[in-house]
Order: sequence, then structure tokens, then C-alpha cells
Amino acid sequence: MTEHTALMRAYLERVVDLLGRIEAEEAPAIARAAELVADQAGRDRLIYVYGPGGHSNLAAQEVFFRAGGLVNVSAILDEGTLLSGGALRSMAMERTPGYGTLVIEDNRIGEGDLLILVNAYGINSALIDAALTARSNGALVIGVSSREHADATAPGHPARHPSKHNLHDIVDEHIDTKVPIGDAVLDIEGVGERVGAISTFANAYALNCLMAAAITTLAERGAAPDVWRSGNAPGGDESNALFLHRFRGRVRWL
Repeated sequence: MTEHTALMRAYLERVVDLLGRIEAEEAPAIARAAELVADQAGRDRLIYVYGPGGHSNLAAQEVFFRAGGLVNVSAILDEGTLLSGGALRSMAMERTPGYGTLVIEDNRIGEGDLLILVNAYGINSALIDAALTARSNGALVIGVSSREHADATAPGHPARHPSKHNLHDIVDEHIDTKVPIGDAVLDIEGVGERVGAISTFANAYALNCLMAAAITTLAERGAAPDVWRSGNAPGGDESNALFLHRFRGRVRWL
């Protein structure tokens, strides 16, 4: 086995181990959260997904307008924390108290809504403000984040919300992604920092499991879940066109 092959194997093992822990330990939480998602879709309401944080935004995009995903998902793709607007700007905005409140209010999240908040670390100001504001407005909130990372982060860390809240403590349902401190998982001789981030795998796996479980729940209830087909697959455009007249005016970033 070459050195590079061994590195690839080590990374694969860490990813598979983490996903295995989510599967083994978070199935009950995913099942409970899936009931909430299925309730919304069954009432033809939107499921909002917001990932306030540079790479956490990828999680919202992962389940939005996604082949095999629920049509009812509406990602909040606010420019403030997107890396496309500048990495340092993104980090500054996610640490700005009050910013998450503005995003929730701007998207009119309120009574009867369901919001899924995704963030690897579960502590930043935009995230915590989004959770507090949404719940104060009457929405249900599902959190997807690492309990370990949040609990082990010092109360005085500059990324933290002034209240020192962790996401998992203030949501209606929480899915623990178990991302380790610092995100990266590989030690390389002669390199001072770990490499090989893992949070994107964890977020994508947890969210896709959640959506698949919700779709299964809807089917078990006798409903016919609305699911996107890849536009690059045969019949994709025709299949998706059936939903566009219902959602184009309702889903902000469609």
C-alpha cells in the first residue's frame, strides 16, 4: 500500500466511523424529526433549511432542489454567510449578534413554520439568533450540529453568541452529527495541523437520512410525497414541471 493510499484509507475509515455513529446513535432523533418534516409536507407547507456559516451553507444546498429530495424544502441562501461573498466576510457575519434575527424576519419564519438549522459547531451568533427568533415567532426548530464540539468550546470563544447558548439546548429536536473538535481528522507527520475535514459528510448524511425518513413516513401514512427527479435524468424536466406551478412563487430561491 502506498503512502497516499494509506492516507485515503485512513480518511475513509474516519468518515465511515463517524457516519456509523450517527446511524447507530441518532436514529431515534432522526425518526422524531422526520415526523415533524412529514407533518409539514403533508400539509403542503415548506420546510426551511438554513446553514449559517461558511461551509454549513452547503448543508442547506444539499437537500434543496435535490434529486430524490422533498419538493417542499426551501433553502435559505442568504448572501451574508455564503463563501461566494468572501470567506472572511462570511466568518464575520456568522459572528455578528442580531444577524440571524434579520435573516429569520426577512424570510418571515413564524407561527406554524418548520426550520432546520445546520451548523457543524452549533455555537455562532447568527445560528443562535436564528433559532431563538424562529422559536419566539412560533416556529418549530430542528437543529443539526455537533454536541461534542459545542460543549467543548470555551464560553469566551469569539464565535459564540453572547448568551453562550448551544444550538442543541434551544431547539425542539436535535440531531447530533458528532463532528470532533476542529473538524479535521487526519494527522500527518511534519504537519502542525490536522487535515481532512469531516463535517460536510456528517451534515449531508444526517440530512439525507432525515429527508428519506420523512418521505418514508409520508408513504406509510398513505400520502404521495412530492420528490424531485434529476433534471439530467430521462423525464426529469417533465416530472419536475408538475411541481413548479405550486412552488415557484413560494420558494424564494427556486
